[in-house]
Amino acid sequence: MAPVRFGLIFCVLLLTACAATSPRNTGNICTLFDDKTSWYRAAIKSEERWGIPVPVSMAFIQQESAFVARAKPPRTKIFGFIPGPRASSAVGYAQALDSTWEDYKEQSGNNLASRSNFGDAVDFVGWYNNTSNRINNIAKEDAYNLYLAYHEGNAGFTRRSYESKNWLLDVASKVQATSLVYARQIRQCEQELGNNWLQKLIP
Repeated sequence: MAPVRFGLIFCVLLLTACAATSPRNTGNICTLFDDKTSWYRAAIKSEERWGIPVPVSMAFIQQESAFVARAKPPRTKIFGFIPGPRASSAVGYAQALDSTWEDYKEQSGNNLASRSNFGDAVDFVGWYNNTSNRINNIAKEDAYNLYLAYHEGNAGFTRRSYESKNWLLDVASKVQATSLVYARQIRQCEQELGNNWLQKLIP
């Protein structure tokens, strides 16, 4: 029985590892979703729940983690070479902080959410941006200002704390540009992505 149990455990671990691998091409949302079909369903579910367009949410995750499940900020350096603590508690696809993630779980009802689970992460991005829309009246398609609120927090956005951070304004512009590219791309493949696996087999 022991070898059988070991084999089953190994298979589960192998499948988990495969599921957490990054997509092959993050620059093309059609290729990305073709590679990760479950991600498309999760992104659509988030859009339906929170009203944040799929290209916007995906552009956020591309910027925050490049679609790496357990991404973390780099460690600080002590004396220039000794690894120190990380700059923040951000982790996972959406680089959500501990405190913000707890707020999300409580307010969304997704109590078992994991930051390394793509479905939970894209739902978090939708939830946060919907909150920014409600608090700061940022349009749900406005990836530029939504990202500023995402990075600075909605209180920081209200105070316009981003104005002195030219590097952050550049990053927000990059997120906006990525969302526009993703939006153009997905219009070309949305119908195909929406088909189920059986329909894809039919010429």
